[in-house]
Amino acid sequence: MKRPVGRWRIVETEMWDQEAIDLVKPGFIEFTNDGTGRFGFIAVTGRMDCRWAECDGQPFVEFSWDGEDDQVNGRGWAALALDGTLSGHLFFHMGDDSSFRATPLAEDNTGNGH
Repeated sequence: MKRPVGRWRIVETEMWDQEAIDLVKPGFIEFTNDGTGRFGFIAVTGRMDCRWAECDGQPFVEFSWDGEDDQVNGRGWAALALDGTLSGHLFFHMGDDSSFRATPLAEDNTGNGH
């Protein structure tokens, strides 16, 4: 199973437009081989605890997350589509939720979101 490891550019959400997504810096979601990850969009950054599986033969990940700089947390999921994009949903605990779509970023074009 090919996991969607690496950094992905969030290019669309159901709830927020691109200007909002990129408010602080370009929106991203990142998965690592060790089962962790990070994301950042609007003014939120989070650390993820990921669990990998397959859904309809495609890589699928479920994750919980907590905010790096604030008291927010939640859960989410993402699936790798046949066209190479990533689609998923992000949930804020007791708050908003939105679907998202992301495209892969090249290793040398990460924008150093750390």
